[in-house]
Amino acid sequence: MFKTPVRRARTFGRSALYAVTGVVLVAAAVAGNAVWNGTPYPSADPDAVAQRLKARSDWVYDGFALPGKYAAESGSVDTGACYYNGLRGIAHIDEPRSDVRSFGLDWNVPDVPQATALEAQRRVRQRLVQQGWKLTHEGDRAGATFRELGFRFENPEGGDQVDVRWNDSTTTLFISVYASCGQVPDAFEEYGWSEAVWHPKEQASGF
Repeated sequence: MFKTPVRRARTFGRSALYAVTGVVLVAAAVAGNAVWNGTPYPSADPDAVAQRLKARSDWVYDGFALPGKYAAESGSVDTGACYYNGLRGIAHIDEPRSDVRSFGLDWNVPDVPQATALEAQRRVRQRLVQQGWKLTHEGDRAGATFRELGFRFENPEGGDQVDVRWNDSTTTLFISVYASCGQVPDAFEEYGWSEAVWHPKEQASGF
């Protein structure tokens, strides 16, 4: 009379145990996959990123407010290497991912005297602070035979960076505008990329 209820209780206990075990195994697999792959890179539209970096370059050049004789030279958006995240990176040490790229636009303004460069940097630095960008690097340094002036700011919203440098050996303002790594579309081809070229504008409309 009493055997059937006991058998049912044991069967129920096994089912519950199997269910809990299954949940644990799934959770472990998900956690293991996250640890293995690390934080996924966000998707990036290369054309949109290029337009943003060129707009930021326009804004910086406009912010310098240099006299007309100090003209910026054109630049081009280039891509940089990005690597595997998480433990997967150990299996791919120094192996860049083909589907993830960073972006940078480098340009310069040649033949700028120190006093003019200092004032131009001061104006841009002030504008970056007013826009809420955060200083991440102070580049001013001097030696027995050289002087270098510069800084780097980062946008807390998205991580874009602006780096400005000048040294007395070249008397050139060097500007780099960066965007963090992002996963690009399969069809993206950086060679012959029409959106990459930047030509400085006399006035910039905004940042």
